[in-house]
Amino acid sequence: MTAPARRGRPGYDLESLLQVAVRLFNERGYDGTSMEDLSRKLGITKSAIYHHVPSKEELLRLAVDRALNGLFAVAAETESFEGKAIEKLEHLVRGSVLVLVEQLPFVTLLLRVRGNTKIERAALARRREFDRLVTDLVKQAETEGDVRPDIDPAVTARLLYGMVNSLIEWYRPRRGSAGTELADAVCKIAFEGLRTQ
Repeated sequence: MTAPARRGRPGYDLESLLQVAVRLFNERGYDGTSMEDLSRKLGITKSAIYHHVPSKEELLRLAVDRALNGLFAVAAETESFEGKAIEKLEHLVRGSVLVLVEQLPFVTLLLRVRGNTKIERAALARRREFDRLVTDLVKQAETEGDVRPDIDPAVTARLLYGMVNSLIEWYRPRRGSAGTELADAVCKIAFEGLRTQ
């Protein structure tokens, strides 16, 4: 039995195309990157790109969905996680850091979208939905007496994820370093300041 023949130029499949596209979107901005730019970077024709995706917008959708799907998978895990709200919140933050480390270029792109296209607006709507999940967990943890009540839960959620999201600006993966060490550091700094005891 033989493997099915791969279509397109050897060495380029949808995944490798997406990786290069995301790198260019992050370097030049989505609006500042044309299919011609992508074609030149890959060394293939635009028609070879269109063999894999119908448009630049589809590349953007695939990229931001990868980041969002990772975050929402952690949120779904958190919902089934046994424990108090503060423990669920810490689980969500830790998991979010790990998604960011594993999908750094994709999360970076997600955090840079501004709503200029329908796909960007949909991504921003999903980000707001995620923010509401975080805020709800903060409120619940406050109600349970585990989070300081003197700060608005929405502000706490924004500050918490502001710290997580800032990692895209300075974090650079190194050989031998684990995302778990970074997640531990973020949780230690954040939750020692949030907890009431």
